[in-house]
Amino acid sequence: MENLSAQSLHQEDALSRLKKAFITGIWATLASISVGFLFKIWLAQWVPKGDLALFNSVVDIISLSLILMTGFRSSMVVSYSQTQNDRDIINIFRFSLIVMVLITWGLVIPYIKHELHIDVGYLELVGVIFSMGLKVYFTNLVAMYRLYSISNKVTWLEPVGNVVLFLLCYYVLRLEALPSLFYSMSLSSLGIAAFMYIRRRKEIATRPLATVQLDPALISYVKKSFTASLEAGASILMIYITVLLTISYFSIDELGDFQVIVRPVFTYMTMLFVFPIYRFVLPELAVCVRKGQHDQIKAIRHWVFKVAGLVSAVFFVTMLLWGEHIVLWVFPAEYKSAVPVLFHFSIFFIFMMLNAYQLAYIKAHGNFTQSLFIRLSGIITLVGAFYLLSLFTTNVVAIIVALGLGYLMMFLLSSIAEYRLVRRYRETVPA
Repeated sequence: MENLSAQSLHQEDALSRLKKAFITGIWATLASISVGFLFKIWLAQWVPKGDLALFNSVVDIISLSLILMTGFRSSMVVSYSQTQNDRDIINIFRFSLIVMVLITWGLVIPYIKHELHIDVGYLELVGVIFSMGLKVYFTNLVAMYRLYSISNKVTWLEPVGNVVLFLLCYYVLRLEALPSLFYSMSLSSLGIAAFMYIRRRKEIATRPLATVQLDPALISYVKKSFTASLEAGASILMIYITVLLTISYFSIDELGDFQVIVRPVFTYMTMLFVFPIYRFVLPELAVCVRKGQHDQIKAIRHWVFKVAGLVSAVFFVTMLLWGEHIVLWVFPAEYKSAVPVLFHFSIFFIFMMLNAYQLAYIKAHGNFTQSLFIRLSGIITLVGAFYLLSLFTTNVVAIIVALGLGYLMMFLLSSIAEYRLVRRYRETVPA
């Protein structure tokens, strides 16, 4: 009876810790979005459009080359929860990140300067690559150790630091706007990396750089990391496919609706309500799976589904009743045609949140390959659904409906996978 009471208390503490981190993460993300969006609006008033386009294009290219390293995050979280071998896990990640940074340095910089003919200083490009690499490294470590308070502080500190350093570079050091953007981004990323290093070191000592002896558990970790990196690429690919389809089959006005309104709303809703599931729920699920705390998993699932239903219902009702008023209040009347696209996106958003939980649950059991195949099924469904819908309509809404059907397919497949895992657990528990 005492053990049961202790387990119940631990479950309550774990769930309350998850709720606190999740809600705090939403507020931190809201602050980050607000600062970043206002900064972009201010820059757009006086910085030449070509300079902003150049800066964002360079950052996007470098980000895409390093995004695969963020895929390591989920495999680090799961492998550490299972083995507690942080020394070798971190060293494998260190060597992998060094290789990726060198590849980015050797291939991406020449591509930017000589193939795209973008006139950006070499030092500025190296600074962005190096600083972003360090930020990815410490972000993954903070996630692996489940240091949620540090993660939430970083979410809003980074854009604030970027703005402050830009003002310093432009107004105090008298640099031009474009160099100021690059230097402020590099310096803010370095500052955030230093902040995470200092705060994390107060709680957990730095593991030494050393060679790695690959035992079966570490070989499994490497395989999971590679698969998780591919999945991270697949999740991004879904959005880029929608952009490419819009460019290929619709007008520049419809592309503008998507890029200016639909994609930012998609990005912000994902940052607010989907990413926190991978940042906070996945680590807790991984620990619960290792300890066999299935009652706790059930409680977490119930809470996530309740939050997903509430958020999705509010989003849907808002788009249904006030979507047009909101769009016309924020943007010129020429963007009115984005309203029905946003409305259809609100219909499918619940599947994004629920699918995020189910993929986190699948990954918590170490089934990263299955998670990747579910992602790929979403891409295939997206493309197939678009071409099928295009036989019946030429409306740009077909793009967002196809994307929604892709997430619906992922939700159905992940539901089946989740059910099988739960059934397997029930079969192992004596009646």
